[in-house]
Amino acid sequence: MTTADPLHTLLTQPRCSLGVFVPAGLHPASAERRHLDQLAQAADLFEIGLATEDAVLDGPVIQAAYHRALRRGNALDAAVRAVEHAAGLRPTVVMTYWEPVRRHGPEHLARLFADAGAAGVMVVDLPAHHAARWHDTARDAGLRTPRLIPRTTPDTSLPAAVAGASGWLYAPASTAPTGYQGPVDLPALGHFTRRLRSVSPLPVVSGVGISTPALAARVAPVVNGVVIGTPVVRALATDPDRAAEVTAAFAQALHTPTSRETRA
Repeated sequence: MTTADPLHTLLTQPRCSLGVFVPAGLHPASAERRHLDQLAQAADLFEIGLATEDAVLDGPVIQAAYHRALRRGNALDAAVRAVEHAAGLRPTVVMTYWEPVRRHGPEHLARLFADAGAAGVMVVDLPAHHAARWHDTARDAGLRTPRLIPRTTPDTSLPAAVAGASGWLYAPASTAPTGYQGPVDLPALGHFTRRLRSVSPLPVVSGVGISTPALAARVAPVVNGVVIGTPVVRALATDPDRAAEVTAAFAQALHTPTSRETRA
């Protein structure tokens, strides 16, 4: 697999890209397609979430969205349908936990999402002893394997943590679960992105706790992409027509002169 693909091109352009997380199956398929169409007017890439019962890294808004999707049934089918539509609009990566990968089988899941048009699959809690198998399986299917790297990872462990990753490295802006709305330690995030770049040439993407457009603009100079989740998911769950407005506000913030400063 070469690096000359839309995802790599997007994340290595001068301006910071905007990714939007959408939990699959939150709404009926026809409504979900309409929402994705609307979000694509401002989003540069999609991160489609595969609903799971125990989303331990997520806060209450995304967990509630997952539980609502699970009650609708056929979570995997819903995710495949969402990816099929999203991938026709923007580069699309699936976000999942290891439990659904284990339950459905890594080879089966990788092939399903590759056939649906996904650019990659990020397993946010990928167990170290399954990492090599997963990376090989995804690569054989033609998928990128972004990796979430905890900020607490010591320097001596970083090379092993990023080994086998492709597409991007995910550096959480906060150490809290998704939906965190408090202050973000920007110097610490900048230092962490420099540490990641010292051991890998991959683009660095950040999310978790980037709760406002103003904060996204402040994070943008130190990363290649910002992914927003809870602000959009909250709107999708309560007033779906507002989700596009929320996304547009974040996109506008990322395109300001401040957010185009030289990255760390």
